[in-house]
Amino acid sequence: MFQEAIKNYLHTHNYPQINLKAILFDMDGVLFDSMKNHAVAWQEAMKQYGMRMTREEAYLHEGRTGSGTINIISQRERGYQASEKEVKEIYQTKSDLFNSLPKAEPMPGALEVLQKMKNSGLTPMVVTGSGQLSLLDKLNHYFPEIFKQELMVTAFDVKYGKPNPEPYLMALQKAGIHANEAIVIENAPLGVHAGVAAGIFTVALNTGPLPDKALLDEGANVLFPSMQAFNEKWDTLYQEFLNNNPL
Repeated sequence: MFQEAIKNYLHTHNYPQINLKAILFDMDGVLFDSMKNHAVAWQEAMKQYGMRMTREEAYLHEGRTGSGTINIISQRERGYQASEKEVKEIYQTKSDLFNSLPKAEPMPGALEVLQKMKNSGLTPMVVTGSGQLSLLDKLNHYFPEIFKQELMVTAFDVKYGKPNPEPYLMALQKAGIHANEAIVIENAPLGVHAGVAAGIFTVALNTGPLPDKALLDEGANVLFPSMQAFNEKWDTLYQEFLNNNPL
């Protein structure tokens, strides 16, 4: 299965091989089991401002900027976009609700697969739409000595959020590598779209309530049902990347 996925990717992009150097990880729903909290916070925040948003919908908007999500819902529910002042108020409400919920734990299997990658000489990077100021501290606490601040892409680094490819193109730029020297690990349709649009081999982890089709339709090259499943199959997948590199 992996061999065929790699072959199709190389054919589509006209690359001779994937010379893997870096692994680009989304954060929420990939490294941390935090999307459930985001979904609850979004639903309640919208409700407080008289708008309806299901928890499932939060997964569809995952990776989009906060203002983008708010305006899509506002346009649908009220027929007009929120003002800049209201966007800030709604997003602050959402953030306060999120921070009041129990802290999300790391995804089972995340630390193990990160350590395997690091031991193989690969560079793990975080590419997130999050703007948490304490992000590096959080990552260093749960995944010590894995990530470097200068190789992170956050909300502060980009003008356009996912599904625009800019976050992943920025990651390639920061690492000084080409699209066929990295892979993307994503759990959201918009994130998968962004990785694929950046020309990078994209692995989907379906850690939420959406059907597999929602991720595959955006172009995911391979799909796993969980981070743990990805961890268990990583050595096999990595070997296939090496097998397809004639160098």
